[in-house]
Amino acid sequence: MKIKVGIIGGSGYTAGELLRLLVHHPNVELNFVFSTTNAGKFIYEQHPDLIGETTLKFTDNINALVDVLFLCLGHGRSKSFLEANSFSETTKIIDLGNDFRLEKDQNFQNRNFVYGLSELQKEKIKSAQNIANPGCFATAIQIGLLPLASAGKLNNTVHINATTGSTGAGVMPGGTTHFSWRDNNFSSYKVFTHQHLDEIEQSIKTVQTNFESPIFFIPNRGNFSKGIYATMYTEYKDSEESAIQLFKNFYKDAEFTVVSDSEIHLKQVVNTNKCILHIRKKNGMLLITSVIDNLIKGASGQAIHNMNLMFGLKEKTGLALKASAF
Repeated sequence: MKIKVGIIGGSGYTAGELLRLLVHHPNVELNFVFSTTNAGKFIYEQHPDLIGETTLKFTDNINALVDVLFLCLGHGRSKSFLEANSFSETTKIIDLGNDFRLEKDQNFQNRNFVYGLSELQKEKIKSAQNIANPGCFATAIQIGLLPLASAGKLNNTVHINATTGSTGAGVMPGGTTHFSWRDNNFSSYKVFTHQHLDEIEQSIKTVQTNFESPIFFIPNRGNFSKGIYATMYTEYKDSEESAIQLFKNFYKDAEFTVVSDSEIHLKQVVNTNKCILHIRKKNGMLLITSVIDNLIKGASGQAIHNMNLMFGLKEKTGLALKASAF
């Protein structure tokens, strides 16, 4: 039997990536894609690469009885949408926005949302009815820090520098997203104040309850379309070899996270659901490099991974993707 899927907000980059993956998922039937601005249009008119893949049209009607509902709305809009629209108690909800990521927001309308980072709480996701999908920066950074926190070794200031592609800013054009500004350019934004810091600290404290060290995060805009390249460093007393082994042991059962002995780069992960890590110690500092595709592992691919876990499917179902190596 197929899982009946509905998508709310189907026109953006995240929804487009979700659609590209779901149309080829062997256990999924796309029931509807809701969009008030595109109702009646073929999906491939908004996402031209899907021509020949689906003849489904956007709709402004909602089927409240779907098995799973993906919310691809702008940040802060999921709560208002759920307040205005009701769904069956059996419908599982996966929110790709930031409305339910923090513990204070996770109980809403008799629904309890579980934070959907499988590397942190896979078993909780399996039994969850609702998922708050992590943020893209938060995904890359948490995967880079959680092994240290789990061993109680995150006891000093953490410095993070991470760069994301232009798709991280969404589909709507803006002053810092259009081609002429972004091309051959590089800039920082929300320095030390990025909204993903809250969920990063929350996750760290679930495994290292005494964590009180400051985290200094500098997010950057890169002049490429997809991917996040994150570097983190903190004081570390033990050997490099012990740190590498710690990371490999922590992720030994993770389907999509791997520790590389060689230097890593973005092309290894773009268009995949992988996170690849590289660990080095220099001058008393442990340097962790983490790379992901911001729209797949950082958003839509991770959401599908969560769906697979919730429905008892093999984790890699629909996510056996190929990187662009050149």
